[in-house]
Amino acid sequence: MTQTLLKENPECRNLYDSIVKGNIEEASQYAKNLVNEYPPLDIIQECMSPAMKYVGDLFERLEIFLPEVLASADAFEAAMKYIGPKLEAQKITTPTKGKVVIGTIQGDIHDLGKNIVALMLKAHGFEVYDLGRDVPVYKFVEKAEEVNADIIAVSALLSTSLPFIKDLVRLLDEKGLRSKRLLMVGGGAVTREWATTVGADGYGENAAEAVKVAIELMQRSKVKGE
Repeated sequence: MTQTLLKENPECRNLYDSIVKGNIEEASQYAKNLVNEYPPLDIIQECMSPAMKYVGDLFERLEIFLPEVLASADAFEAAMKYIGPKLEAQKITTPTKGKVVIGTIQGDIHDLGKNIVALMLKAHGFEVYDLGRDVPVYKFVEKAEEVNADIIAVSALLSTSLPFIKDLVRLLDEKGLRSKRLLMVGGGAVTREWATTVGADGYGENAAEAVKVAIELMQRSKVKGE
């Protein structure tokens, strides 16, 4: 992507800046102005997605914190309220790096880490379906099948919830889905060694690593599929 629009159009730069700052009102106004002049996909790819990518990079370097990321995500969503209908009218789909179903596993109500990972994945171009916390095993599988997800990402902070991740692996095996759905795990109760033992495809010690692992898994699966 050359991001010509970002370099040449002040309104695009303003939209980018408003998302980075997390200013919902400004993001809405600039999106509303731009959508009457440029293709919606160009606005997303050249003005909006680069802003969220930058926010994600700042967060990874600990230069900003979760409230700032959440504010930027809200500004992005506010702009999409004007861009989205144009995409739908033209029957255009936004290209993504992959689809991820994410949630905190059954028996665990801790979701801060999971929320950060979900935001970081969105910032790096993934389509994310967040199931929340205390998610039953079958719901991961149902949602993954419903949206044709590439990756199921599971978080567990409590060691008492680890058996449910094993149940998830078993359920995927029983349904013959292990070759179709990549499984990522993480959280305070999970170690790299345990992830390998249970048969997970990837493990993220923190949000930044989780994003890198997700990107690597998608790249490997594309190469495998060629």
